[in-house]
Amino acid sequence: MSENPSIKESSIQVNSILLYPKGGKPSIIANEWQAWNGIEAEASLAQINQDQKVLAPFQWWLSHGQVKAQDPDSEVTKRIQKKTIGVWFAADEDILKHHEVIEAGKSAWALVAADFPIFRDGRSFSTAALLRERFNWSGEIRAIGDVLIDQLILGARSGFDSFALRADQDLDIALKQFDLFTVTSQNSWRDRRSQLNERLNGHLSS
Repeated sequence: MSENPSIKESSIQVNSILLYPKGGKPSIIANEWQAWNGIEAEASLAQINQDQKVLAPFQWWLSHGQVKAQDPDSEVTKRIQKKTIGVWFAADEDILKHHEVIEAGKSAWALVAADFPIFRDGRSFSTAALLRERFNWSGEIRAIGDVLIDQLILGARSGFDSFALRADQDLDIALKQFDLFTVTSQNSWRDRRSQLNERLNGHLSS
């Protein structure tokens, strides 16, 4: 798994994020989730306040989380029940190799995220697109890591609907980028439902 310079500590949390839900309006909201690097396994997870929402590394979930989720008394199970656990995917993650795990994650993870270890690395755009197209993921997908304003439009088209921007990015300026989105959303995952409705309405009226 590639190292993320923004997730070097045991956990990291930005104060505010951009939320742009499908069919909704973009807004700046408080961030309730912190990304955890998973290095110290469940011992470290147990030290995090159980009410704190935590994004664990997908590789940690493969090696620890999914096993602990079978134990009704485990920290992981308690977090699943309280909807305070999700996972983040590294940029080099081949999610197609883990179809069954991700399908099971739909009922376990309250949020999923994809990491940008550096803004020039665009592999996480593909992760978001695959989650939407191959896994029919309907929940929130967040961009984390080295996320810049310049990545927002492509991210919103690819499958992301929330963004934890790098600390030096201006959220008010970032929010204005979505004013441009209405003319660039054609053929994105956000536009498919409206395109289908238009075709159906056209067929019924003909």
